[in-house]
Amino acid sequence: MKYISTRGLATPKTFTEILLGGLAPDGGLYLPEEYPQVTRKELDEWRNLSYADLAFAVMSKFAPDIPAADLKAITDKTYTAEVYSNARADSDVSQIAPLLTLEPGLHILELSNGPTLAFKDMAMQLLGNLFEYALDKQHGELNILGATSGDTGSAAEYAMRGKHGIRVFMLSPHGKMSAFQTAQMYSLQDPNIFNIAVRGVFDDAQDLVKAVSNDHAFKSKYHIGTVNSINWGRISAQVVYYFKGYFAATESNGEQVAFSVPSGNFGNICAGHIARMMGLPIAQLILATNENDVLDEFFKTGIYRPRGTAQTFHTSSPSMDISKASNFERFVFDLVGRDSSKLREFWEQVDAGGAFDINDTPYWDALPSFGFVSGKSTHQDRLDTIRATWEKYGVMIDTHTADGLKVGIEQRRHGLPLICLETALPAKFEATIIEALGCEPERPVSMEGIESLPQRCEVMEVDVEALKAFIVANVPG
Repeated sequence: MKYISTRGLATPKTFTEILLGGLAPDGGLYLPEEYPQVTRKELDEWRNLSYADLAFAVMSKFAPDIPAADLKAITDKTYTAEVYSNARADSDVSQIAPLLTLEPGLHILELSNGPTLAFKDMAMQLLGNLFEYALDKQHGELNILGATSGDTGSAAEYAMRGKHGIRVFMLSPHGKMSAFQTAQMYSLQDPNIFNIAVRGVFDDAQDLVKAVSNDHAFKSKYHIGTVNSINWGRISAQVVYYFKGYFAATESNGEQVAFSVPSGNFGNICAGHIARMMGLPIAQLILATNENDVLDEFFKTGIYRPRGTAQTFHTSSPSMDISKASNFERFVFDLVGRDSSKLREFWEQVDAGGAFDINDTPYWDALPSFGFVSGKSTHQDRLDTIRATWEKYGVMIDTHTADGLKVGIEQRRHGLPLICLETALPAKFEATIIEALGCEPERPVSMEGIESLPQRCEVMEVDVEALKAFIVANVPG
């Protein structure tokens, strides 16, 4: 299997060749030349697999250049009960990513039982082990550059801390994350972890990462890689839990389901799109936004209009406070029939600060065939949904999962089982939980008092040259 760039100007490469990088040399994102297909026979065989074995089965489709024995060892090492031990009190601890049924046909897929209490751990732990494997083979080093609106950063840092040959430079918007999210990242004292607080919003941090990645000479000289969801390894690993959720919520492989996905950077729901393209029976992909509703606007109107820094709202579901969704490019590439010249035309408009409109084109007519519907949730909606879910089911959910549940219930087709992807445990957003319920969420013992630990980070303006200088100063030799 070879991987191609959405922009169409890069040489096709293998999985391991793109694993340690991020953007393609032409500025695009990598996707398989063709999506691997899953047969009904394979679905039947996969239905009762453990999560580690399911991950091996799915990842084998995407990474045929990794020897099967090696890949199996990596998935077995990654998906263990010890790593995913931060379960809810009422969770099925015998499973990774257990399905929590609120009522018949209404489910939450628990994805936040990993080290940092967020769904990002599901893919990031695998990515960390894949990186270490690849670097050992190459006797190389990697300097990871990433941007986070809250959860990606901590998941990446916990996955990479202490790994030989790897350093992490993680950018986050200064003062825009929850106290818990901030403490998770900034309290790490590992010498290979560097936190950088950017005076701006997430989009500014993400633009800095892209600017450095597009400086090919710098990227090559300093071995720059990425763990943001622009990295294909992240997306492919996230495909796995769509299969897990589907099997858990259905009794046979002839049934269809709806997935509701809280969405900011479009990576999580992009994995669902890919699972659907592979043949998983997903009838609806329900995209939930918060007040930063650029993606909801597109699916309702056909206009993709990212907003500037001043127009990006700081909300109580901060991991979704994103205007320009990086992974959206992967979906639009499929939407336009994989016409890279049309994709480039659209993104030239976006990169120039503008918008594109698919109305009065065949793409608008084709959009419904991809199964997407969308909706928006506000702060009051989050409070109401957290409160209603607690009162009706005795289940406490975080703010982002509340966005997903609210929009999912509104938008799902009658009779379809609805699976809402959990984003994080409520402990990460304590202030809003207290506002909604008047009580503090419980947190794992390992996270008690994390906000009082010493913190270290570098505060920086939105300045590409300053970022490069910081990286150079902290890379030996």
